[in-house]
Amino acid sequence: MIKKGIILAGGMGTRMSPLTKAVNKQLLPIYDKPLIYYPLSILMLAKIKDILIIVNKGQLNQYKKLLPSGKNLGLKITYKEQEKPRGLPDAFIIGEKFINKSNVAMILGDNFFYGQNLSKLLSECAKLKNGSKVILHSVQNPESFGVAKINPKTKKILKIIEKPKKFVSNYAITGLYFFDKKVVEYAKKLKPSKRGELEIIDLINKYKKRNKLYSEFIGRGGAWLDTGSISDYYKTSAFVQAIENRQGLKIACIEEIALLNGWIGKKEILGQIGFYGNCEYSSYLKKLIK
Repeated sequence: MIKKGIILAGGMGTRMSPLTKAVNKQLLPIYDKPLIYYPLSILMLAKIKDILIIVNKGQLNQYKKLLPSGKNLGLKITYKEQEKPRGLPDAFIIGEKFINKSNVAMILGDNFFYGQNLSKLLSECAKLKNGSKVILHSVQNPESFGVAKINPKTKKILKIIEKPKKFVSNYAITGLYFFDKKVVEYAKKLKPSKRGELEIIDLINKYKKRNKLYSEFIGRGGAWLDTGSISDYYKTSAFVQAIENRQGLKIACIEEIALLNGWIGKKEILGQIGFYGNCEYSSYLKKLIK
């Protein structure tokens, strides 16, 4: 079982400037809660309790005000600062001591996932023992993503191409990855691309060459959104608002997930209500313990 997870919450957020000049993108609100709650909730749904959050240098205190240690959620949250963006695989080099030869999951801090069978999918992914597993989702504009060419019968990944100019597949590789303990070793051997960063596609391909790359699919009833642009950011916020208002249930309520997992009880929920103060989110938490 994968018991450790990394949230990569660094980056400059230039596509959302000037909003991100004062506040890190992952601390901006998606409807009624900070963006960071959404990737955190995904790791929690995968039953991962030991979490490293990688943030930009100088922004550590902003995160610690919101998510100090994770104890109030039954989690263990630690932080590392990233001097500057060096590519996604740099997260494993920064987190080498945290990983400590364990299998690990990583999710990008600006990725949003939603789906009826999401918890089941995540539980299956967390069972990874050897190799790497990526999550795929069908998209309309594959030329904007890293995509995987799939054998239609076996669903095996035949090839991975970054932003293909010609159509290869409409299965995009999302920002949620599961790796075995060799990930640090492989990440250290990567060479920077032309843009001067380590590339996640190159890391995944190391597993592909060893026939150790597996995939899972977000079905038609699920959603994956990248909130990295202004347009997608507000689309995601509108999506959450519509779902929550219709169902009366909250997406990415981290206290609710912790409660359902049996990690916390009424005492911790009351503590969180006191932390948030008199607001709609606190009213929802009160209903959980009635």
